[in-house]
Amino acid sequence: MTGKSRELADMMERRKVDILCVQETRWKGSKARSIGAGFKLFYYGVDSKRNGVGVVLMLNVESGYAPQVGCELQEKERFWSELDEVMESIPTGERVVIGADFNGHVGEGNTGDEEVMGKFGVKERNLEGQMVVDFAKRMDMAVVNIYFQKREEHRVTYKSGGRRTQVDYILCRRGNLKEISDCKVVVGESVGRQHRMVVCRMTLMVCKKKRSKIEKKTKWWKLKKEECCEEFRQKLRQALGGQVVLPDDWETTAEVIRKTGRKVLGVSSGRRKEDKETWWWNKEVQDSVQRKRLAKKKWDMDRTEENRQIIQGVTAQSEEGGV
Repeated sequence: MTGKSRELADMMERRKVDILCVQETRWKGSKARSIGAGFKLFYYGVDSKRNGVGVVLMLNVESGYAPQVGCELQEKERFWSELDEVMESIPTGERVVIGADFNGHVGEGNTGDEEVMGKFGVKERNLEGQMVVDFAKRMDMAVVNIYFQKREEHRVTYKSGGRRTQVDYILCRRGNLKEISDCKVVVGESVGRQHRMVVCRMTLMVCKKKRSKIEKKTKWWKLKKEECCEEFRQKLRQALGGQVVLPDDWETTAEVIRKTGRKVLGVSSGRRKEDKETWWWNKEVQDSVQRKRLAKKKWDMDRTEENRQIIQGVTAQSEEGGV
């Protein structure tokens, strides 16, 4: 995710995505940060800078990254146990959406599992995919992207070399399936190199909250500077009519102090602080990202030697420019 967050926000705005679950962020700790375009990313990662998940949002949203196929069974069971605990902590009447890299194949067909999934998966089910289905049954959830009939290109979520698999899924409560109008893989985006974004269209009735107005604040911190402090003393003394002893009316005195502070020290702009990682998102960077995105889309559609050289050249130019 390092260096990619503003590009991620731009993609969400362009694709009209309100909530995005990301995996393998490779950031340490657990924090929240603005990434531009009005989006905020909540993320959690381990100290080793490996794996990690994040959510860019609005409702009960869970982002998960399940252990890979080669991991110990005990580690996989611990993951599902922890996910069960998270689900059980959410009231049953509240909406829940899970977007995760489950590292498993739920497979084509749904015989015996019609209540939790459709029949439009990819390949055969494996042990890890069965764990996804079992979880959905336990928690009365539905595997959303398996319900919609799409071309295989819009079902495959992971491509690397000759490997084409479906390991990334969106789940919701079965009772909320009627709110979902579409779910498919979006091709041609360059934010992720191997995993591809799964987009789900969900229509919700929400009450729009009035955005709170940010109050302009006096820059009292400037009083730490001797010259500002001295000027403030002089102006305040003048405003109080040269009196050394303050008037008995504290409200009047306080208002004089506030007015003098605003006049001498100044006030903040009242604008929200822009995240430090978004300042570089200029026209040149956006054009470079657009060229890389179009080259990747062309390569995905037609894997010729010419297109391979084009995408390598565009990627090299982007990296030279720090994109």
